[in-house]
Parts: sequence; C-alpha cells; structure tokens
Amino acid sequence: MPSTLRRTALYDQHVAAGAKLVEFAGWEMPVQYEGVAAEHRAVREAAGVFDVSHMGEIEVSGPQALQLLQRLLSNDVAQIALELDGGGAQYSVLCREDGGVLDDLFTYRLDTDRYLTVTNAANHERDLDWFQTHARDFPEAQVVDRIDDYAMIAVQGPLARGIVQAISDAPLPARMAAATRRLAGEEVLVCGTGYTGEDGVELLCSPAEAAGLWDELVRRGAVPAGLAARDTLRLEVCFHLYGNDLSTERGPIEAGLGWCCREDTHFIGADAVRAVRESGPREKLVAFAIDGPGIARQGNLVAGGGEVTSGTMSPSLGVGIGMAYVPAEHAAPGTALEIDVRGKMRRAVVKQKPLYRKGS
Repeated sequence: MPSTLRRTALYDQHVAAGAKLVEFAGWEMPVQYEGVAAEHRAVREAAGVFDVSHMGEIEVSGPQALQLLQRLLSNDVAQIALELDGGGAQYSVLCREDGGVLDDLFTYRLDTDRYLTVTNAANHERDLDWFQTHARDFPEAQVVDRIDDYAMIAVQGPLARGIVQAISDAPLPARMAAATRRLAGEEVLVCGTGYTGEDGVELLCSPAEAAGLWDELVRRGAVPAGLAARDTLRLEVCFHLYGNDLSTERGPIEAGLGWCCREDTHFIGADAVRAVRESGPREKLVAFAIDGPGIARQGNLVAGGGEVTSGTMSPSLGVGIGMAYVPAEHAAPGTALEIDVRGKMRRAVVKQKPLYRKGS
C-alpha cells in the first residue's frame, strides 16, 4: 500500500484487531474486521464503533461567522440552537452557483459565534478552499482547518448511548445536539448524530486520547466496524454518499434534499435550487430493491433513462438494494425498473425510503 496514505490515530488498534486495511480518500482505513454482515448486525442489534477520523473539520468563528455560513450552507444556520451546555446540529449541502452539490455536511454550534462543520474526507481540501475564498467577503469571520486537531469515533446501535453514557460525567446530548463531556476522564465533543439509521453518538476528541477511548468502548461491548458495514448500513436507510448519490452534476432537489435547503437565506446556488424546485426536477433519486437475484452497482444503467448511484446486498433485508437517478415520471414507489447489471437485465422495484425500518 502506498506509504503516502495518511493514517488515523487509531491505526494500531485496527492492525491489532486484524482489520483489512484499504485506501479511502487518501487514508489507510479499515474496510472490515470480522466480516461485513457480522459488523452490520452488531450495529443493528447492539453497538458498533467506527473510526471516522478521516472526516475533516472546519471551524468558523467571529462576529460574522453566522453570515458566512448562511452564505455557504443551504440550511438556515440561524436555527441551530445554543443551550447552556452545548448547541444544536444541522445537516446541509454546499452548492455551486448552478446548484451542483459540492458536499453534504454537518454543522455543530459550539458557542455564540463559533461553529464546527464536518466535511467528507475526499472533499475536505476543496471545501476548506471554498470556505476560505468566500470568507474574504466577511472580514470578521475566521476560518480554521481543524482536521489535525480531532479524531472522530462513531458509536452506533441500540446499546450505543448506554455504553458511552457509562463513561460520561453528565447526561449525553440529545439527538441533533452537541456538547462537551468528559468521557473516561477526557474532554470530548459528543454529538447526537450518525450515519447508520440507529441511535448513537459521534465523538470528537484529541488524537492523543483516541486510542484509550476506543479501547474503553470496545471493552464495554462496542464491536469494531469498518467502512463496508458503514456503507451497507447507510444505504439501507437511504443516507447519501458523496461521489455516489451526490455530485456537482445534480442538485439537492433531484437528490431529495430539498428539505435542507432554505432559498430565502440566499446561500450560493439558492436561485438555481429554487428554479428546480418550482419547475420540478427532470430526475429524482429513488430507492429500489432487486426483484430476484443480483446486485446492482454504481454506474449500472436503468432502462428508459437513469443510472444506479449506490448498490449492495442488504444484510438486514436479504435482497439487493440501491439508489438510482431515474426520470421523474418513473420515480413513484411501486414503479418497475430494469437495470443492466453486467449485461444482464435485472428487474427492480422503486421503494419508499428508507428501505429498512426498525422492527421491519
């Protein structure tokens, strides 16, 4: 594996646990440990722990921090709450003027004029440059790259919050909220967010403290899970993956993310997004299940127009599932599709999102 790949602070933990390591967005990351299905089930049934330290962080602070973020992010950043011991969390997309999506992001409010935005690993440098370029119009906003200041650990599953609560000095923040807590004696930003469709938290800590925190979470029952299980989990609940389901070629309305766009805030790309919302998108991102054997993959073409953006075998549902952009007139749940999978046409059916629901 090329020596130029970056390694997270948890690299030694992954090697000791027998992880299969792969290149991902310039990082050497664990794709699996025991196996994808077992790790997937652990998250659905108990608790899994993921190293997501390859994600980037950008801090925006100062008197014009809110103004800058309102210009950059599609959601209404002013609506992120600030409580006595923490703040809210908010999902949004970063758009170009033409409405194309540059990234999808979570932003946490840390203080009155201080925010932390988490970027996708492959997009961090581009996002940072975008933030810094537009900050020139807001001289009282400071943009700081914090990627080297945090390790990030996701603990997900029905038992996840209980495991983390047991080592916390105070009640954990609620879903879509973030607060600083002492976990096993170390200061950690605890965020009530995740990428699996299960309850849980994401923990941002000093890289120097990450190994000790990881070991304690595993000792208490959290099962190490890799990127492959993270992908099957997120796809079952139809969470977007940048580079697959989101790109600069399509906008948030086509992707079904109009709910996180507030055009009245005049974010970059708002006019283009409004135009598509008002006219209706030509394509829509749909969820589907394969009717029979086979698994569709990214790039497989849909008969009559469209293409698959994500596809896998669902460990929870036992069928091939995925998401695809299709003409808007083919997007209603129940619509039959035919997908070209390596030269063989596979039948599929458009399904309601999410594909997996707890208790189903």
